[in-house]
Amino acid sequence: MFAYRVGYPLWKTVAKAGVPVKFLVRVHRDEASNTYWACSDDIDGLVVSGQTLDELREEVRSAAQTLLEMAVDGDAARVRPEMLFDDQYLAAS
Repeated sequence: MFAYRVGYPLWKTVAKAGVPVKFLVRVHRDEASNTYWACSDDIDGLVVSGQTLDELREEVRSAAQTLLEMAVDGDAARVRPEMLFDDQYLAAS
């Protein structure tokens, strides 16, 4: 399935037209608190945490949907985020 990358030229116009958008999420593990946290360079303000990867995934979806809606002036029905988890960051210290 084709998806357009957030941050590429005209991505907001493409998202408003109903094309799914994708963005990179970097996932980190905090050993001290036994939790995960994630951030994205593609979406300003996206920083979330969770006890499990499933919980983290839901937090990312929720936060990304809200932030993307704000970025495309509230056109919620046409923004469909697709996440790409980069496993190399799960092992990073």
